[in-house]
Amino acid sequence: MLVLNYAHPLTKEQRERIEELAGQKIEQVLEIPVQFDVGQPFLPQVERLIRETERLVGRPKDFWQKAPLLINLPSLNFVAAVLLSYLHGLMGYWPTVIRLRPVEGSTPRRFEVAELINLDEVRQQARQARQG
Repeated sequence: MLVLNYAHPLTKEQRERIEELAGQKIEQVLEIPVQFDVGQPFLPQVERLIRETERLVGRPKDFWQKAPLLINLPSLNFVAAVLLSYLHGLMGYWPTVIRLRPVEGSTPRRFEVAELINLDEVRQQARQARQG
């Protein structure tokens, strides 16, 4: 499994928890820096981010449809929304994302992996709710 990390670097404990929740080993975590200019349109910046991801992966473009991917989204919600939409277009389905949460009472502030959210399953549940 390949983790595309568009946020803060993941700790050893976070990686172990991801493996536990996913039921498989992480082959690689790609730390992909995200720095957006909020004064500029986001789509061209996401396209550059995707090109940088493909360069770092060093795999053919069809890896978007074939590779077992987990996505750790950037924290800025607008960037995350555009990135998710773009990834959906490349992959043909919604990816699974990592949700982090603060560890209660931690000083200094630490974050733990709360869950893996399969966005494609969320979509299917919403479709069923719409029909029912």
